[in-house]
Amino acid sequence: MTPKEMINKWVKLFNQKDTAGLANLYAEDAINHQVVTEPLVGRDAIRKMFENEMAKAEMVCIIENIFQDSEWGILEWRDPLGLRGCGFFKIQNNLIIFQRGYFDQLSFLRQHNLPMP
Repeated sequence: MTPKEMINKWVKLFNQKDTAGLANLYAEDAINHQVVTEPLVGRDAIRKMFENEMAKAEMVCIIENIFQDSEWGILEWRDPLGLRGCGFFKIQNNLIIFQRGYFDQLSFLRQHNLPMP
């Protein structure tokens, strides 16, 4: 699977709130580093993060652009409330081995009326 195909599948599962399906896209020892938090290591930790975050707020990922270069895919996204971000995905053997995401967490928390840190 190419990085672009993987990102399209990831977005589809994300928008379906399929946390188990999302987790299965990651290698067993994958790293997910959303820069507003410490990196998570392992498929189970990543699945739990998706479960926790999706329970807190209604999240929708709208693709603006997908770029790929060798094993890397880059997703530029927005949500219906106007928040924008990007994610970097390294794909090996048809699994995500590394993901890093950038977004404005304070804007996200305000938009969803969630407590500020």
